[in-house]
Amino acid sequence: MTAGTRSLKYQSFEDRNVAQADIIIADERLLPQAVELYNSIFRPRREVDFFKRRFMGRYNVLNLLARIDERPVGFWIGFELKPGMFYHWLGGVHPDFRRKGVARQLQEAQQAWARDHGYEHIRCECLNHQREFLHFAIAMGYDICGIRWDSTHADNLVCFEKNLLE
Repeated sequence: MTAGTRSLKYQSFEDRNVAQADIIIADERLLPQAVELYNSIFRPRREVDFFKRRFMGRYNVLNLLARIDERPVGFWIGFELKPGMFYHWLGGVHPDFRRKGVARQLQEAQQAWARDHGYEHIRCECLNHQREFLHFAIAMGYDICGIRWDSTHADNLVCFEKNLLE
């Protein structure tokens, strides 16, 4: 384990098709790895400063990295939305490692961390056209709690929430 990280070995199921990722809590020094993964998955490209600005004034920012054979393959970022409510802001898995359980491991680690830190609910949003994440959120036990218009993307955002105490 490198300086500035803490391993979260969180695996909820065994399956031959599931990659056994090491999930680590990354500090600010490892944020560039998450940004590099973001840029390999999403457009437009973003710089580290974009992420740092988003975190300004946020409480309990959590940056998780998934590694397989020491290679970063996924990231999951969240922060406190309000007392008792954690917000999954952004996450992704490198295309070469999708459908191998990495996102599930990241999400379960984030939920466990949030629960351990006193959060009762976790919330996330995704654009209506992001079908894979819509299915993923429902499969992970999230309920749809609303829809709102996102003028930046000219699309509806589907809002999800999960009770962490049930």
